[in-house]
Amino acid sequence: MFPKNKAAIHYGWIIVVAGSLVLFSCLGLARYAYTMLLPGMQAGLGLTYKQMGFIGTANFTGYLFAVLLAPFLIRRFRPRLVITAGLLLISICMLGISQGHGFFPVAVLYTLVGLGGGFANIPLMALITYWFRSEQRGKAAGLVIGGNGAAIIFAGFLVPMLNRTYGTVGWRAGWLVLGLISLGVTLCAACLLRNHPAELGLEPVGRSIPVDLDQLKPRERRGSGAILLRLGLLYLVFGATFMVYGTFIVTTMVREYGFSEALAGFYWSWVGFFSLFSGVGFGALSDRIGRRKGLTMVFAVQSVAYLLAGLKLGTGALAISVVLYGLAVFAIPAIMAAAIGDYLGLSRAATAFATVTIFFAVGQTIGPAGAGLIAAATGSFRTAYLLAAMLTACAALFAATLLPPASGEGE
Repeated sequence: MFPKNKAAIHYGWIIVVAGSLVLFSCLGLARYAYTMLLPGMQAGLGLTYKQMGFIGTANFTGYLFAVLLAPFLIRRFRPRLVITAGLLLISICMLGISQGHGFFPVAVLYTLVGLGGGFANIPLMALITYWFRSEQRGKAAGLVIGGNGAAIIFAGFLVPMLNRTYGTVGWRAGWLVLGLISLGVTLCAACLLRNHPAELGLEPVGRSIPVDLDQLKPRERRGSGAILLRLGLLYLVFGATFMVYGTFIVTTMVREYGFSEALAGFYWSWVGFFSLFSGVGFGALSDRIGRRKGLTMVFAVQSVAYLLAGLKLGTGALAISVVLYGLAVFAIPAIMAAAIGDYLGLSRAATAFATVTIFFAVGQTIGPAGAGLIAAATGSFRTAYLLAAMLTACAALFAATLLPPASGEGE
């Protein structure tokens, strides 16, 4: 068993590569590409602002149901199978959306895409806690989440190209291509993912110690319910705010700033580029300075990004907003995945991550819908961005009050 641990490349890093592909598909393509496809869908399907918001909310509602079902499915079928099934569902439904007509069928299919996204994402984050010890966990989660950024860059260039080629049905071609790519990712995940290092006779990546602190029972100390609630509330704010910006910023550029779709796509690709450093950068930083300080810093950066978008100070401020959003957008999930293992231990990792993700799913369900209603009433998304800035500023202050884990790891 131990010689395998000394291999040049630990299989845990193969899990990271496969995991980044999973997130490239289940969140990057299935969710964040929606932002790029939305202007074309709005024109092609005659969608109102409210309907645009509710389609996004439909996706998050499906994700919420997946969060509720995921712990049972993970115990019954193990993460690898659940992830693969989720990706397959996403692929089929994205292909269906490419042929959809009208608000209702697209909303139903996008709900199922959200369901598949939850089935893929939640067990994948649990795998990170199994395959990596605390000292490497934030960096590993950040590398996995980098798949989202790669997908944003990809969609930022692909969708405008398809729109130029296919005109008014370019958004349909976009969903078709993304669905086919997701089918390929489904096959890769089925072949590469493994449920636990023990399946290959390996130890988790990280410093080998005589007693694995990840498994110590004192981690599950009295008060763990309170820390779970605090982490959940922070995740709720993140979910409610980051998807308001992520769903509507391209539409804001096109409708309120007069950008062409190609220029808006170029700006959106910046989010993807800078987000490549988001999860791994802040995740690794939180390995060094602690989860509390890491979360506080990320929420502060997000607050500035949303404030600049809401104040509408011109294209220069918008560019800074986009860069800051990209630098911070995937940092919270990376730190949260690491924090769950630190605070609650491996034995509760999957269930605990699913629990805090319920908060996240509720937040991202109400966020876009609320922003759509605000925009319908005011004719702009400015107020929604300013409200998001206020919420994340409060979250930064709340994160600063977190106590360190029982073992002192992560702090």
